[in-house]
Amino acid sequence: MPTTGRPKGASARSKRADAVRNQQTLLDAAADVFVTSGIDAPIREIAARAGVGMGTVYRHFPTRADLVTAVYRHQIEACAEAGPNLLAGATSPFDALRQWIDLFADFLVTKHGLADALQSDSDRFAALHTHFLDRLMPVCTQLLDAAVTAGEIEPGTQPYELMRGIGNLCIGRDSDPRYDPRRLIKLLLQGLRRPQSPDADDTR
Repeated sequence: MPTTGRPKGASARSKRADAVRNQQTLLDAAADVFVTSGIDAPIREIAARAGVGMGTVYRHFPTRADLVTAVYRHQIEACAEAGPNLLAGATSPFDALRQWIDLFADFLVTKHGLADALQSDSDRFAALHTHFLDRLMPVCTQLLDAAVTAGEIEPGTQPYELMRGIGNLCIGRDSDPRYDPRRLIKLLLQGLRRPQSPDADDTR
């Protein structure tokens, strides 16, 4: 008699899809835990946040360095993909830039401690840093150029300088709860804005 149920190929594809979803859930959970508990947070905390057993975590990421690297790459991609989406949906290019900078700052908070986590693998750290610049510099450039074209900010801001400056402002956030870099980042963004004409409506 013929067997019933899904074909073997469909079953294999379903298992692969489940594995991908599990991995994405783990990466999202690990990123959240890194923000609140630091990059050395217990693996069991990440597993609990993701709703899986610790064995599942180690099956996907055998070492902490593997997990940290994957989270870092996952967040780079999310930040890179957010730029064009924000530019298409925001009320103005400057608003898109502001929202993207918020996401970028969230990402940088989890980035601190990365070098320590990968201290035994300097080649992997260097490759990640190169990937970081290759993916995010063009996005920052696109957002800045759009805001300049719209007349919202003065020309001349270099993407690398802006990203580096925001990165410097984020240092210390994970070790001092009294320090909120977003207040200073807000001031930085205000400094980029082109002054409004005296007769412009002030809706703030």
